[in-house]
Amino acid sequence: MTVEQWLDEAVKMLKDASIESARLDAELILSHTVRESRTYLHAHGDEALDSQHEDIANARLELRLEHTPVAYIIGHKEFYGRRFKTTPAALIPRPESETIIELLKDIIPKNLPLLPEKLTLVDVGTGTGCLGITAKLEWPELNVTLIDNDVHALNLAKENGKMLHADVRYMKNDLLRAFGLPINIIIANLPYVDRTWDVSLDTQAEPQNALFADDGGLVLIKQLCEQATLQLKPGGHMLIESDPRQEHKIIEFAKSLGFKHLNTEGFITVFTRL
Repeated sequence: MTVEQWLDEAVKMLKDASIESARLDAELILSHTVRESRTYLHAHGDEALDSQHEDIANARLELRLEHTPVAYIIGHKEFYGRRFKTTPAALIPRPESETIIELLKDIIPKNLPLLPEKLTLVDVGTGTGCLGITAKLEWPELNVTLIDNDVHALNLAKENGKMLHADVRYMKNDLLRAFGLPINIIIANLPYVDRTWDVSLDTQAEPQNALFADDGGLVLIKQLCEQATLQLKPGGHMLIESDPRQEHKIIEFAKSLGFKHLNTEGFITVFTRL
């Protein structure tokens, strides 16, 4: 079987399984299997696959047909131009979460290297560590702590931090409880999916405790806001990822605690502590 024949058959099977990204997924699976780029596949479509590669690609395709996300099959996901290891211990990094890094550009002072004290950024519910690690690599002068209450997720974040040479601190903790240090910036992608919402079949492979939350998906976000009233320094910032359907309730709740809503972009809402 040639490269193009395998891709054509894989795409048909994936489409029959109602997987919308059929062509992309097939190319990612095969390129990872043969350890070549997708561009290579396009240029060598008439080349024959060796039997070992074909068997491995077929096994991976079966996983995708069962709605295992591609990032778990190939073991990594790109986030803000960097490759992060992915396992079922944590949610797969989403492109919409990159907005947090973009918003930090307007929050972190341009003269950061000249400040007498390091600013402290805490990534709450870090998962793979993609947000906090990226922040540290983009702004090395930041003092960054990654927090998660799941030891397996935290170990994955540690692997990514080591792989990407990010000098960050790791902490197993329930949100900010007893964090103990004043914080300048909080970033958080906590579980916020309401259990009554329709979700894609792919999410069933991800850790459910990292997706779903009670109180319409807001219970942990509310807890974080309450704890931030004690931990976040006046004038500090808090960036929270949520569903746009929850935005109004989150803003009203945060305002009741003394936060000011600065702006919302996509899935990210930005507050400052008065």
